[in-house]
Amino acid sequence: MELLERAREELRQLLHARDLDPDLQVRVKPLTPDQAIGAASGEFVIRKGKERVIEAVVSGSRGQAFTDKPREWSGTIEEALSLDLSDTGRRAVFVAVLNALLRLMHVAPGTVHCRDDDPADCGAVIGREIRMRYGDCKVGLIGLQPAILAGLVKELGADSVRVIDRDEENVGSEKSRVRVEQEGKLRDLARWCDVGLATGSSLVNGTIDPILREFEKEEKPILFYGNTISGTASLLGLNRICPFAR
Repeated sequence: MELLERAREELRQLLHARDLDPDLQVRVKPLTPDQAIGAASGEFVIRKGKERVIEAVVSGSRGQAFTDKPREWSGTIEEALSLDLSDTGRRAVFVAVLNALLRLMHVAPGTVHCRDDDPADCGAVIGREIRMRYGDCKVGLIGLQPAILAGLVKELGADSVRVIDRDEENVGSEKSRVRVEQEGKLRDLARWCDVGLATGSSLVNGTIDPILREFEKEEKPILFYGNTISGTASLLGLNRICPFAR
């Protein structure tokens, strides 16, 4: 987890510079789908029960992360900074805490998931934004989010979008006239597209480093969507697009 280790070191330096008490208490807990996204309905992964949003709270500041290994955790900031990041569940806790801390220090916006109608509406906004930035381009979507895929297809056409996903139940299915491919096609996807758009949950599930390497190798831009990566994107200067995160 090269990128996440870099984020941890940058966070340590920032906390020291801001003189934030390392003994401040942190609480982390999983949220129900209704707590996380309100009345939003549709094919959202947390509605299917395969992933959950966990939320960290530090001095009233909230930060969240998506994970398929949700857990409760409590401790100090220093204990959170010392977590072993080789485990998915602990990575999720660390990322949620990082997001809460950067929100507390006014470094990172959008650390809390959007709710109600916004999750369904964000795909159209993202599609328009991608077209505005890059014109008539081919987009490689890494991590199926049906509303985002639909927005990209509406703006650019089904022939200009490919999507890969980790969930074997999605692989081979057709969404918005695009067939979902297996995540092993990452290298091929990076070569094919003009721009990549990847889920910020890759920071937690351990796939973000190879994603960045492939797009750097191809010298192509990569953007990340979602609130999970909000803090790390602000800290390390990654391109993020998440129009309704709170």
